[in-house]
Amino acid sequence: MSIPYHLAAGKDQALWHMGALLKFKLTGKETGGQFWLAEQTSDQGYASPLHRHTREDETFVVLDGELRVQVGDEVFEAEPGSVTFAPRELAHTFQVVSPSARFLILTTPAGFEQWFFETGGPAQSLTVPPPVTEVPDIGRLIGSLAAHGVDLVGPPPGMGAPPLGG
Repeated sequence: MSIPYHLAAGKDQALWHMGALLKFKLTGKETGGQFWLAEQTSDQGYASPLHRHTREDETFVVLDGELRVQVGDEVFEAEPGSVTFAPRELAHTFQVVSPSARFLILTTPAGFEQWFFETGGPAQSLTVPPPVTEVPDIGRLIGSLAAHGVDLVGPPPGMGAPPLGG
């Protein structure tokens, strides 16, 4: 059973994760495992690898800036106020196409948020972290995602894969 929860402004759990600032508003701990909600801020060019969740549905709500989101064969230009739903089992990716973007990620059910805590680190400030200069250990990344029911299907857009919508 869930109980009421309130997070005061500025009390987020903030992480730097692979070039992004993530501010967690709710995790499964606060929602009884029903969902998690985070606000992500990233600079132009930031992109997630093409991946597929086997357990969760994911929703993106753009607050500022613009994303290009691919879900299956569909490509969406996501501007402020837009919402994009990525159902489980469909491969998806997103890329920041504006100078920066701020958006919410809502994932149901909860659980996958723990991956960010396992592979990220406490934010040193509430800004986008310095650019990532080291190539991540792909084997470790694949293994850590697989442990959470996520399949890495391909690289981020522009990194050896056909461009989004291409």
